[in-house]
Amino acid sequence: MATRTLVTVSAGLSTPSSTRLLADRLTAAAEASLRERGEEVSTRTVELRDVAHDVVNAMITRVPTGGLRPVLDDIAEADGIIAVTPVFNASYSGLFKSFFDVVDPEDLDGTPVLIGATGGSPRHSLVLEHALRPMFAHTRSVVAPTGVYAASEDWGAGGSGGRELAQRIERAGRQLAVLAADRSPAAADPYEEPVPFADLMSGLGT
Repeated sequence: MATRTLVTVSAGLSTPSSTRLLADRLTAAAEASLRERGEEVSTRTVELRDVAHDVVNAMITRVPTGGLRPVLDDIAEADGIIAVTPVFNASYSGLFKSFFDVVDPEDLDGTPVLIGATGGSPRHSLVLEHALRPMFAHTRSVVAPTGVYAASEDWGAGGSGGRELAQRIERAGRQLAVLAADRSPAAADPYEEPVPFADLMSGLGT
């Protein structure tokens, strides 16, 4: 059985951050749903602040260096992506946008994506629909129907906001799991493992 791979991208800038907390909970929900479907799953979480300088260099030179190259490789091979950003000025953070600007759009074509965001006020929840969803639709990603926004008040223990957040996280994780599990393997590159030259020549004498 093939192992399904999930890559979680967290654009939080502080340690700890509510953005990373939401990213971890969404990842756990998607993992649990995949395993309930009998799938093996492997995950990697990327903190964008750790590769921020490499992202800026790649935007200027168009050449990924340092720790960015393996991150981009993982994105290209992922069966599902969880992308979570803090809200700055009513939109995604500059680091979040810059990172996905250096991702090859072809690597996101058809890839299931679960979007999430965090902010101090519930009024910023529309960032999922007016900023994140259009951005990933432009790259032809398959965006899970449920996006998850978490305001500061949603993290309170035992309140209705906390229960509703948990329900949204579970539903979104389940939707991503379905999309990732149904994702067809990428077509093999015929030039990745070419026929050895000796084998090609062996038939010329017949």
